Amino acid sequence: MTRTTTSNFKALAAAALLAAGATAGAQTGVPEIPFDANPEVIKTSIDLYLGEVGGVGQNSKGNIFVYTRTGHPWASIGDNRTFARNGSKLYEFDKTGKFVRELGQQVYGFNAAYGLRVDPQDNVWTVDQAANQVVKFDADGNVALVLGRKPEAIPVRPPAPPAPGATPAPGGGGGGGFGGAPQGPPGSGVPGTSFNRPTDVAWDKEGNIYVADGVGNTNRIVKVAKDGRFLKMWGQTGSENGQFNGVKSVAVDAQGNVYVADQGNKRIQVFDGDGNYKSQFKGVGTPQTMCMTTGPTQYLYIAHSGDPEGMDDATIYKVKLDGTVVGQFGSAGKLRGQFSLVNSIDCRNENDLLVGELANWRVQRFTLKAAK
Repeated sequence: MTRTTTSNFKALAAAALLAAGATAGAQTGVPEIPFDANPEVIKTSIDLYLGEVGGVGQNSKGNIFVYTRTGHPWASIGDNRTFARNGSKLYEFDKTGKFVRELGQQVYGFNAAYGLRVDPQDNVWTVDQAANQVVKFDADGNVALVLGRKPEAIPVRPPAPPAPGATPAPGGGGGGGFGGAPQGPPGSGVPGTSFNRPTDVAWDKEGNIYVADGVGNTNRIVKVAKDGRFLKMWGQTGSENGQFNGVKSVAVDAQGNVYVADQGNKRIQVFDGDGNYKSQFKGVGTPQTMCMTTGPTQYLYIAHSGDPEGMDDATIYKVKLDGTVVGQFGSAGKLRGQFSLVNSIDCRNENDLLVGELANWRVQRFTLKAAK
């Protein structure tokens, strides 16, 4: 039988902040939110296990989807390049945590799981940073939309030298087949859905798609119509308003405002749906991922990790949309109710969260309680 334990890690969180010298940007004096933690929400077996959890989400029925770096990656050799696949798996579990099925077996775009979201229509979206693709699965598990293209930058044969007196072709392929396209400011990428290590995906009420792109050589948000047509992009590398240093997560509120987790600049930036800068807020540490609630009063849950391994300084903040931090819960570690590199949060239910971790290879369910 699954056990849950009510935990209060205020002293541990404070000690971790002190150990980090309180330099990571995390707030002190934030109220602790009491919670129950259940790290056994997913029922695995000897032949079914989770690796690093890139993403977790649940649909309207309560079924849980996990995109995990689990599998036996392999590559086949084509005519002039390699084809790598099977480095990650997409699992579905019922609301009790019992395994239901695996989706997308042998899908070409499953290499290194980085994110997963379930949209209001119960479509499941995976984000893969090695394939540079965002894939939409419908409620029946069929591939419904593919954004991005797998890189072609792993040649098997060296290119032939140009003929004497010939001018080499510009570009040179790679990056999803967009070599030679005009280049803008550093990190701005090229127009289109040629991603470079994307991290997250979100939607507005019209169904427009926003992709966080990402943690490679781009620092931008890409807006795509619901039918997959590229609409626009914004952002570049830097620290000024509208610039990013590691786009780790994206969320859209009911009014269509776009919230971007700017990891390296330790802030959340807010834009309208056309990419016009509106505001920003800090005081949430180093944001790793975030989730927007869907109730009449919306909140952001933002995961902070102040060290590369996520073992010294970590918490999850509950934040109003104006940046006011109303509480926090959890701390760094490997025990029940602790985190190590939170990479995904599902907050379909405001006080019942699913949290996926990279370093601890698990999904935990956190049930938040009113302060006593």
